[in-house]
Amino acid sequence: MANMVKNFKELTPELQALAGGKGCMLARMYKKGYPVPEGFVVLPSAFQEEKLNNGAWNEIRASLDAVRKNNIEALFAVRSSALSEDSVQASFAGEFETVLNVETDKEIQEAIYTVFRSRESERVRAYSSVQGIEQAHQIAVVVQLMVKSELSGVLFTADPITGSYTSMIGNYVHGLGEQLVSGEANAYEFKLIRPKGKYDGPDAFQKYASKLYQYAARLEKELNSPQDIEWAVADGKLYLLQARPITTLTGGNLDTYEMNYSFMGDELWINTNVAEAIPDVYSPFTWSIGRQLDESLNFIPGYYIFSGNICGRPYMNISRRVSMITSMLGKYSKGALKLITDMYGELPDGMSMPLRPFSRLEVLKVMLPVVVSASKSTLEASKNLSQSLKQTPERCSKLREGITRVKTKEDLLSLWKEELQPYFLKAWSRAGASALKMTNITTLDKKLTELVGTEDSNIILSNLRGNSELASLGPVIGISKVIKGQMSREEYLRNYGHRGAHEYEMSIPDPMEDTEWLEKQIEESIRSNIDVEGLLKKQHTQYEAAKMRFEENYPNKVRWLEKQLKKASEGARLREEGRSEFVRIFRVVRAFALKAGELTGIGNDIFFLYIDEVEDLLSGRASKVTHIPARKVNFEKYKVMPPFPSIIRGRFNPIEWAKDPNRRMDYYDASMPIVSADNSKTLSGYAGAAGRIEGIVRILFNSEEGDKLLPGEILVAVTTNIGWTPLFPKAAAIITDIGAPLSHAAIVARELGIPAVVGCGNATTRLKTGDRVIVDGGHGVVHILD
Repeated sequence: MANMVKNFKELTPELQALAGGKGCMLARMYKKGYPVPEGFVVLPSAFQEEKLNNGAWNEIRASLDAVRKNNIEALFAVRSSALSEDSVQASFAGEFETVLNVETDKEIQEAIYTVFRSRESERVRAYSSVQGIEQAHQIAVVVQLMVKSELSGVLFTADPITGSYTSMIGNYVHGLGEQLVSGEANAYEFKLIRPKGKYDGPDAFQKYASKLYQYAARLEKELNSPQDIEWAVADGKLYLLQARPITTLTGGNLDTYEMNYSFMGDELWINTNVAEAIPDVYSPFTWSIGRQLDESLNFIPGYYIFSGNICGRPYMNISRRVSMITSMLGKYSKGALKLITDMYGELPDGMSMPLRPFSRLEVLKVMLPVVVSASKSTLEASKNLSQSLKQTPERCSKLREGITRVKTKEDLLSLWKEELQPYFLKAWSRAGASALKMTNITTLDKKLTELVGTEDSNIILSNLRGNSELASLGPVIGISKVIKGQMSREEYLRNYGHRGAHEYEMSIPDPMEDTEWLEKQIEESIRSNIDVEGLLKKQHTQYEAAKMRFEENYPNKVRWLEKQLKKASEGARLREEGRSEFVRIFRVVRAFALKAGELTGIGNDIFFLYIDEVEDLLSGRASKVTHIPARKVNFEKYKVMPPFPSIIRGRFNPIEWAKDPNRRMDYYDASMPIVSADNSKTLSGYAGAAGRIEGIVRILFNSEEGDKLLPGEILVAVTTNIGWTPLFPKAAAIITDIGAPLSHAAIVARELGIPAVVGCGNATTRLKTGDRVIVDGGHGVVHILD
């Protein structure tokens, strides 16, 4: 019973969970030196059968006397601090009772009972029901020195409606803050404009504005989320009375896996490249592994390459990245921004990039140490890159054998922490280093387009495999070799069995685990009379012709072109090989997860725990397995939702969006009025692979439907990845909603000489199976015929 009453300074991290949202935050701020009026927390253990036990009451009286020593005629505020209050999911602001201006011990005891009993009130029950929160609230009570407020107010560090970070928004009243909450007095509004906190508001608060901005910016950074801050001015001093997350600007509920990062603020999210690699809905386990990857290399806070999560789907926060670059480089950032648009595509007409106004000093402080560290990691990974990649298959084989031999949970956890996880994160650095090599292609493509036009540039860049083999072509060429007896089935699975349409979703088996997969591919290839070698020869003929045209027009640039093509070819080979070998290691993590499920007795339910929870489960610490059913429900809900737009700006509600018959697949912008998609007879995208062909459309929504694609039809899909590669030789052309010039569909189609238009945005909704179209891959246009 010793831990019943603790002052803010004494509240240890172990006890913070019992102090409720308000008590925990006040203690945290107090200990970090924020101007918080002194006070203490009465923990739930102080109450027995609805009453304070004697020991607790004696501790309360001692704590009151300690405050009174330094504050003559002290008055106190008695406030609720329920364990569910002031959380990311629900604030409960104003739902529990608060008693102000109490003085005597007897009054304070009565106030504590009033607050404690308010957990049973009708309004708390109603609010709990709406929020889906357990209604039997455990409650702590905060007793705090009352400050005689001259001004009382609130400050939101981001706009709670739009999510904009351009200004912090506040309001205040003269006197106690209760008037602000109850609406008894008119509030005065003000803004603190980022990045320096310039004040825009009435004169009465101006002298305190700079200090409030400093405290608010510091809190937001420490807590890593926008904050709703209560404050007061008394005797010429600014006090902070509470801070809580802005519940309308949170990324979701980890316990239930209700995730939507678009709710975190006015940001721009893109899935142009990442959705191609990860077309599936993330399971909680896979998503948490993606978060580890982001945290290991990411040098921009809030920018997610792999793990931005909108209802289980991966998105990248491009506006955060652009904001940091713009703030750091200023007018010199045009080149960097152009590189981003080259990689991810241009924004739709009328859509603007929401920028968060960071100060240059702030960016340098945050980014520079991490950039230096990340650069060192990438440089280290770049050394002997080819040799390191060649060693991956043997290392992965040994790790799999080690996982198979493990007999205890403790040994499996040790293998993960000491061997697999460090190797996995190092492999991510290598994959990043190999991906950087692709910038050679982007630069060369721009120069070639200036010299010979889009189509010939596309054709010249269609032979990046050179005299070797691109890893992304391996699976389809390999099937041809198996049919001809040039490669055994065992060798095929050893080389390519880790690759597949669902390779980045760990809850789904890969071809190596599916004994029937390879046989189906072989049968389909024979039935469709696929001639991969013929396609490659035809493409090579087109490449040689385009190259000859270049040499005739620019004889002085022949050596330059050879040199640039060699660099581009090496870049493409290393990027594809790096990605392939990273996937090989990624799939070993699935083997670890399956073994964890076996040893803990929860089987495939392991994929509904986050990696830190799996570690806890293996070590015998408290587990979150009770949350698995709720996470499963949301995971299944996400899987039946239609694909989301490639570009999302602002708060995106997929349920409401899906109800709209005029919804667009190419983009969504909460800041713009809805504009119906163009019903013209053309679709525009990126020039993926040169060639012009007329044919019949076949829409497929996953690679498992591949047997529906007839030879010579035009394949239309939301996106494709390496798991779709065996279908490409059957298709006369490729059209995708999602994609960019360096996307999988574009690279493989170019190498096979199949016309492709990628990144159309809404091809799967504008077209239907049986439509006749002309695909102009060299110019990125699809003509819809009557």
